[in-house]
Amino acid sequence: MRQIRYQQISEAIRLRVAGGEFDPSGLLPSEAELGQEYEASRVTIRKALEVLRQDGLLDSRQGFGWMVAVAPVRQPLSALTTIEAQLRASGRQPERRIIEFSFKDAADASLPAVAKLGDRVLEVKRVNLADGEPFARVSVWCRDDLGAELSRKQVAEHSFYELLPIALAGATQTIGAAVVEADDAALLGVPLGSAVLSVERTTFDADGAAVLVAQHIFPAHLTQFVVDLPLEEMIVGE
Repeated sequence: MRQIRYQQISEAIRLRVAGGEFDPSGLLPSEAELGQEYEASRVTIRKALEVLRQDGLLDSRQGFGWMVAVAPVRQPLSALTTIEAQLRASGRQPERRIIEFSFKDAADASLPAVAKLGDRVLEVKRVNLADGEPFARVSVWCRDDLGAELSRKQVAEHSFYELLPIALAGATQTIGAAVVEADDAALLGVPLGSAVLSVERTTFDADGAAVLVAQHIFPAHLTQFVVDLPLEEMIVGE
């Protein structure tokens, strides 16, 4: 039976998605680019993509365009944990790639909270991967005396929570929406100006002193932060 043009295009794109042909981030070319490639109108391309969205194969987000549909990683906020642990819990394979490892003045750090760690800090910048694809850009600043014995190899293989020889008491974490900057867009393989979640965390030792400051940048479509809200006991007055 003869296929309509948009059906032919949807089947062609379906095969390309199955073959892992598109960008590592899962982003497809724009509708205009697909229109040129398939010599079809934007309306026809849109109909072809909508077929694949209805089948659960594609999704679209404002600022991103069309992408291969992936289930976002759900990160619970009920406990202090690592990206690696959360990825494993969701059935994904975590990996780290260290980009920077250096000691520097805390005043030169990009986050004001780093000043809580003292005058000098160890700064580690990395990309966290999930199943081989970029999942987050992470920068961690560690108090100088605690980072002095650490190596680049150690922080590539283990979390700071595993490496620090002190007891940790907890952390304060702030989550906000942001627009991705050029360096992070390149590292994460997302369009410049697209939405990201920015997570800033300060971790404290048992004496209440700050020992780590971290910033995590997640493409907004790849993760969700989840918190359980138990119902407080209600006191009913007479």
